[in-house]
Amino acid sequence: MASVTLKGVRKTFGKVEVIKGVDLEVADGEFVVFVGPSGCGKSTLLRMIAGLEEISAGDLDIAGVRCNDRTPKEREIAMVFQSYALYPHKTVYDNMAFGLQLAKAPKEQIDRQVREAARILQMEPLLDRKPNQLSGGQRQRVAIGRAIVRKPKVFLFDEPLSNLDAALRVNTRVEIAKLHRDLAATMIYVTHDQIEAMTLADKIVVLEAGEVRQIGSPMQLYHHPANLFVAGFIGSPKMNLLSGTIGVAGAGGIDVQLASGAQVKAPGTYVNARAGDAITLGVRPEHLTAAANGPLSGTIEVVERLGPETLVNVAPAGGGSLTASLPGDSPVKPGETIAFAPDLAHLHLFDATGKAMVRV
Repeated sequence: MASVTLKGVRKTFGKVEVIKGVDLEVADGEFVVFVGPSGCGKSTLLRMIAGLEEISAGDLDIAGVRCNDRTPKEREIAMVFQSYALYPHKTVYDNMAFGLQLAKAPKEQIDRQVREAARILQMEPLLDRKPNQLSGGQRQRVAIGRAIVRKPKVFLFDEPLSNLDAALRVNTRVEIAKLHRDLAATMIYVTHDQIEAMTLADKIVVLEAGEVRQIGSPMQLYHHPANLFVAGFIGSPKMNLLSGTIGVAGAGGIDVQLASGAQVKAPGTYVNARAGDAITLGVRPEHLTAAANGPLSGTIEVVERLGPETLVNVAPAGGGSLTASLPGDSPVKPGETIAFAPDLAHLHLFDATGKAMVRV
């Protein structure tokens, strides 16, 4: 396997710059996920690594070798596409073997590597079938198997689960995680689904409008978002973000006056916190507890019962919305008024520019 390094990588289409200077280190054997909304540039960045899109500026190194001008074949990568891209007239075996057959590998080697990949993916009974005899999940496993057979330095996945239904997405996600564990392979994976990113990645790269907003482990991004974009994107249900101003700031904490009229005291000392400054307070749904005298209150609009938890969507008096995660058997109903107390140890504060405020 191999490491992948991007240094100031940029991509322009005419006068439009879609990748705006990305620096990234992917370690040998690491599973890195590019995540972000549609149009953020994550698939374009992956295609640049694959050699399917030209790099306009910057450098791409794979295993310590500059690859800007190398063909996809010379980069020794394998890519798994969203659309499977299987040959309908070929069997599973022949689809998986096709790349090696083009390379004129010995028949014994082809057979050995195809059957090894089939064993890893538990597809041995399917080798004689055609793609139209397979489920969506099985077709995607064939596409992954075709990549494994080539024994690449780096695996690239471009939204491979997008065409699957919810249950198959979960099952195939688990299979990809096991595959990474078994192969100890370097993998770069693109998705717009932050749950996939959280459950698969060693490291997540959050992209917006062609720029990296934050890089870190799933838990680093979840507990310490660097800005409002990451705070609102990572986590399901997403973090509650409430506008307000700083009333008093000092060694004893910050009094946050929310637009709804509520006041929350955030403990700790924050760098450059000044009274009167605009601020956004963030709190995740699981860090809200129903409390009769809680500072955050409103009218319940929607109740979503998910079994172990109940999500309540609340309209605060001052406008906006609030989501709380309560125990599954909570006796709440739409139309009721409810109040919450936030867990003060898990508050997030963002300044007027959207950056996370630094706590001393």
